[in-house]
Amino acid sequence: MNLVFFLEEPSAREMLKGLLKHLLAPGINPQYIVFEGKRDLEQRLVKRLRGWRLPESRFVILCDQDLADCRKAKEGLVKKCQEAGKDNAIVRIACRELESWYLGDLTAVDAGLGMKNLARLQDKKKYRNPDSLGNPVEELEKLTGKTYQKVAGSRAIGPHLSLTGNRSRSFSIFVCALKRMAIQE
Repeated sequence: MNLVFFLEEPSAREMLKGLLKHLLAPGINPQYIVFEGKRDLEQRLVKRLRGWRLPESRFVILCDQDLADCRKAKEGLVKKCQEAGKDNAIVRIACRELESWYLGDLTAVDAGLGMKNLARLQDKKKYRNPDSLGNPVEELEKLTGKTYQKVAGSRAIGPHLSLTGNRSRSFSIFVCALKRMAIQE
């Protein structure tokens, strides 16, 4: 089976390359279609899905919420998948941003970026629900003393993300969806 990810940015691809090593069964081949931001993804998604010719492919669309209403953002992408004839595509929204997922697992940030003592902050109020933080990128940069950079940081943190202990609800929902897809083979 081909598992095809449509992503709004390169940092998501880098995170997934590390994360999926712990999640996907042998025989599942991930492919990554990276767009130049959310607008580009939204504008080109239908055409790219319609044009996909590899049989036995399943699709996952991953997009940041940013300032949008989460439900409306997801509904819009689901409609685009339906328009393309891919009703079985999975759409997941990272609430607020991908970096919320990293803030939900500060042990992974410690391990990936070679930091020390960030994990001890996980029980602080602001990191108990990282999906509610207004600017996760800025928060992660502050927390790491500007060590975090989107692509390199995602590449470094991805392999260390816990599949079960992450405080980000949107991350947990994403992982559950991927596990279900793997089981439905």
